[in-house]
Amino acid sequence: MATKKTTTTTKTRKPAQRKAAKKAPATNKQAAAQKKPKAGGKRDGKMSALDAAAKVLAEAGEPLTAKAMIEAMATKGYWTSPGGKTPHSTLYAAIIREIAKKGDESRFKKTDRGQFTV
Repeated sequence: MATKKTTTTTKTRKPAQRKAAKKAPATNKQAAAQKKPKAGGKRDGKMSALDAAAKVLAEAGEPLTAKAMIEAMATKGYWTSPGGKTPHSTLYAAIIREIAKKGDESRFKKTDRGQFTV
């Protein structure tokens, strides 16, 4: 009995070609003037969560937890959560990040477990 041929010839593929990079659109003075300010810039008088936390801590004069800071910021109208489930965790992480990055130059000091002061 004759055996069946199982191998087929394969076509050689062309090498992949690089895609051309897209050019950035040309900018002009009017377009640059209409851009929103970056982080750290003033936007409609609103404070960032870290700025509001520093203000609340300065007014309190005692160490506070992130949860207490969020409640105080909301009651005084400095800052409200944009709808997140755990704004206190976000604030805690942001404060820890600032302390790690700036060290002694940071606006915050960690006094006890979960407690911060200015």
